[in-house]
Amino acid sequence: MSNTKGYAAYSSSEELKPFDFDRREMGPKDVKVEIDYCGVCHSDIHTAHNDWGMSEYPIVPGHEIIGHVTAIGANVSKFKEGDLVGVGCLVDSCGECPSCKDDLEQFCFNGMVMTYGSPDPVMGGVTHGGYSTQIVVTEDFVLKVSEKLDTKKVAPLLCAGITTYSPLKHWKVGKGQKVGIIGLGGLGHMGVKFAAAMGAEVVMITTSPEKGEDAKRLGAKDVLISKDTEEMAAHAGTFDLLLNTIPVEHDLNPYLPLLKVDKTMIVVGATPVQLHSMGLVFGRKSIAGSLIGGLKETQEMMDFCAEHNIVSDVEMINLEDINKAWERVMKADVKYRFVIDMKSFR
Repeated sequence: MSNTKGYAAYSSSEELKPFDFDRREMGPKDVKVEIDYCGVCHSDIHTAHNDWGMSEYPIVPGHEIIGHVTAIGANVSKFKEGDLVGVGCLVDSCGECPSCKDDLEQFCFNGMVMTYGSPDPVMGGVTHGGYSTQIVVTEDFVLKVSEKLDTKKVAPLLCAGITTYSPLKHWKVGKGQKVGIIGLGGLGHMGVKFAAAMGAEVVMITTSPEKGEDAKRLGAKDVLISKDTEEMAAHAGTFDLLLNTIPVEHDLNPYLPLLKVDKTMIVVGATPVQLHSMGLVFGRKSIAGSLIGGLKETQEMMDFCAEHNIVSDVEMINLEDINKAWERVMKADVKYRFVIDMKSFR
């Protein structure tokens, strides 16, 4: 077993602290990755604070992992030592259920194994994530990363990227469509970049007028201030798709009039919402949810990013500064994703 250094949450009310633990022994299909960078996701904070009521402690967060392969199992065929790779939100699934066979491991009927916080089928306890020096993962859940991209800015693609790419791809966003991205944060800024790269006319929908210039820099053609009732009325019935990335409890009802008949708002934030059915029945409109993506789609997204030179806008931090960074995330005080330089921690 390999001794690994990291930072963990020891309870829902404590700050993250140093934590040493053992990764599993290498199996024949395993890949060992020395972690160079790890993105900071709002889900890390929700899990550490037990906001979803499922957390076991101690737990090492982090599921936006970029690093280099340092060892491979005897039967590994996809990777070699030295390869630049990524590990996202999943590290295993049953592989046998209909979802897994359809490359939708995120919807595994028997329970996906998440990168952190899932029951660990090998070591017991819970899985530990990327706020650490290394990780061991079966090769089918490791992703190839292009050397073309700025590596430190790639890490958030493994969660923020695929969370927004997957619904845009599933609902076939493309030229001739008007797409609204609701909320300009870690997810929203990636949604703007992807929808623009797919050829859509992108409108940033936000409560903050000061975010307008940045939204246009990212690829939005227009900015709609959702608190401006006249502006909202002027855009009513004109959107082909809305991607709602708001990460806190909020009211969906003001956005529904923006949709054309038979069109959809996709919610990607795991948070309580308010909804009245009146906004759905008048116009046969839909609200849908989307999680992340399976491994095949996540690799497709990584390749799309390499082709279109898409990365996240990031601010680099050291692991020792993670608690301060979390405070800023909760205040929405980051443009638009923190990434931990794990090389400085080794």
